[in-house]
This record gives sequence, structure tokens and C-alpha cells, in this order.
Amino acid sequence: KGWVMEEAAHNTIKENICSLLQDDRVEDVNAILAETDDCSLADANLRSANLQGLHVDGLDFSNAYLRSANIKGLDMRTCSLEGASLHGAQIAGTYFPAELSPEEILLSVTNGTRLRYRR
Repeated sequence: KGWVMEEAAHNTIKENICSLLQDDRVEDVNAILAETDDCSLADANLRSANLQGLHVDGLDFSNAYLRSANIKGLDMRTCSLEGASLHGAQIAGTYFPAELSPEEILLSVTNGTRLRYRR
């Protein structure tokens, strides 16, 4: 029963973060992240969100929907992006995990394919 409540609380935090990012309130999200352990944005819908300036170190974006999102200049090398979709995302100056090839990133940005890590 405890894990169900934990999961519900986690989902509420994720929904709150997604809503704030849709409203371009990155500083508010950074404040939440600073106070929250083990936050995940896996499966999050971040379509058209502006993530510039977001403290993303170690965040899980696996299977996230980042269509047309602004992730310019983020250092995502420690983030999990497997399964995420970047169709139309603004990625200039973004560092990606070494497990993602430039071709894989380009396929996702241009065609919306889900990111697959090299093994």
C-alpha cells in the first residue's frame, strides 16, 4: 500500500512539473527539483515546453514526448533519453548522452523516431 501512495505522489509531482514547464516557469521547476529526491520525467508530455535553464542533471526523460520542445544548451549527458521523441525540438548546443549517435538524434528530430541507445 505504501508504494501506491509513493507512486501517486510521484505522479502528482511529475504532472505539476510538466504543467509548470508548459507555462515557461523553469525557475519554479528548478526549485521543486532542488527539494525532490529521485524525480523522474519518464513518459512525460513536454510538447512545445521551454526547458532552457532547467537543471536536468541525472533526470530520467525515458519515453518522454519532447516534440517541438526547446532544449537548447542543456547538458543532458547524465540523463536517460532512451525511447524519447524529439521531433522538431530545438537542440542547438545541447549535449547528449554518449550512447546516442548523432544519426539517431537527427532521425528523432526530423522524423520523430524514438531514441535508441547504442549497446
